[in-house]
Amino acid sequence: MGSSLIQLLVLAAIAVFLILRLRSVLGTREGFEKPPAPLPREDAAPRRPGFEVIEGGPDRDITDHVPADSDAARALAAMKAVEPDFSVTEFLQGARAAYEMILMAYERGEIDELLPLLDREVYESFAEVIDQRRQQGLTIEANFVGIRDIQIVDAHFDPKTREAEITVRFVAEITSVVRNAEGEIVEGSPTEIKKQRDTWTFARIMGDEDPNWKLVATGE
Repeated sequence: MGSSLIQLLVLAAIAVFLILRLRSVLGTREGFEKPPAPLPREDAAPRRPGFEVIEGGPDRDITDHVPADSDAARALAAMKAVEPDFSVTEFLQGARAAYEMILMAYERGEIDELLPLLDREVYESFAEVIDQRRQQGLTIEANFVGIRDIQIVDAHFDPKTREAEITVRFVAEITSVVRNAEGEIVEGSPTEIKKQRDTWTFARIMGDEDPNWKLVATGE
């Protein structure tokens, strides 16, 4: 056997050894394998996992106070379309303050100064009750403790007249004492806190220069 043949056999044996060694280290590929993922393009914008831009979502200023698919929600949205600066949350804050002011003025028989906040019929109704008290010699001492709950129960909007109406339910706590002409307590207690429930409707012309809402109806 020539020296060249021996060298060839030795090289072949070394090659077989190296192939077997590589297979044991790298393993083998069998069946379907996914192609390698392409490298990201340099001009591609990075993506944030789980991030989604939502446009035209619900108006939380409305849906925080009434159901999104309700007639009241659509009425409030129509009010905002006419008067973009209108805020339902700010309206409720104003309604809370107006409720305390009007209720206490009514209890104490001092509503004349609140005429700008009252519809004429509501004012006359309040005034009639106050006049009856005075004729009977009765006075009321009331103290406003606070509002436990306030929520919108209905809303309406007339696109032709731009008149808006929002009905609000209040649950308040007050102390109230009724005294006769001699100053004797005939009803209530100065220390007993009682719940006062009222449902009031406020109205206003949207887009008008006058920002005041008027009390146009009352109920329990």
